[in-house]
Amino acid sequence: MWFVSGCKQSSFALPWRTLLAYLVALNLLCPGSAKLRVVALNFPVTATVGQDVVLHCHLSPCKDARSLDIRWIQHRSSGLVHHYQNGEDLEQMEEYKGRTELLRDGLSDGNLYLHITAVSSSDSGSYMCTVQDDGGYVEAMVNLQVSDPFSHIVHPWKVALAVVLTLLFASFVIIVFLHRKQAAQTKNLKIKDAVLEELPVILVKKIEEFEKENSQLKKQVAELVEQIEEFEKENSQLKKQVAELVEQIEEFEREFTIDFKCCRSEETSCRTGIG
Repeated sequence: MWFVSGCKQSSFALPWRTLLAYLVALNLLCPGSAKLRVVALNFPVTATVGQDVVLHCHLSPCKDARSLDIRWIQHRSSGLVHHYQNGEDLEQMEEYKGRTELLRDGLSDGNLYLHITAVSSSDSGSYMCTVQDDGGYVEAMVNLQVSDPFSHIVHPWKVALAVVLTLLFASFVIIVFLHRKQAAQTKNLKIKDAVLEELPVILVKKIEEFEKENSQLKKQVAELVEQIEEFEKENSQLKKQVAELVEQIEEFEREFTIDFKCCRSEETSCRTGIG
């Protein structure tokens, strides 16, 4: 069995009983008293820039739409893309003038197909198909997705620009790094220069302290030499006194010996005279 989108069905060869059942079912599906609806595709319509596209909607139950008020509205701007009423095309948005057509061949079958030529990226979005008759106002939403194949092409000038920008950024980073490194080196050199400038002053101060300590040491050595000389002088005097004392002792011993001998002689003489 073959079917065509919309309300109109293609012919087929079936047994009369099956055909009768089908006709009964079709009559039940399209009763005149049923509530009118607008049915749209559940998936988006896709196209590329420059192509023609057809947005599909149809009435359910099937109804002749030639005498209805049919409007295709851009959901984003609420502007009229195409307005059909009583067999005439009415006002529409400036950017769609000369580019849209409501396909009249399918109106009698309830098909509300809108043909758009030379679509652009700005045509992407949602479109409302609205129908108004004596029974009320009904609508359905159709999504259109327009892709630009040239947007994925990498142009040489873009590559060159990206390379140049990358090199410029890398150069900027290197320059900043070198500048900071040079600034750090300059700071270290200034610190070293300041230390070198203070070093002679420190050395002079140390030399002065050393000379002062050396002078004090020389003074202490001179005092020590004087003390040694005084000690040697006192030692010499002491030796002299000792020598004098020894002489006195020797002289005393000599005198004592002489006196002792004299006493012995006198004692002997006395003993002889007594005898």
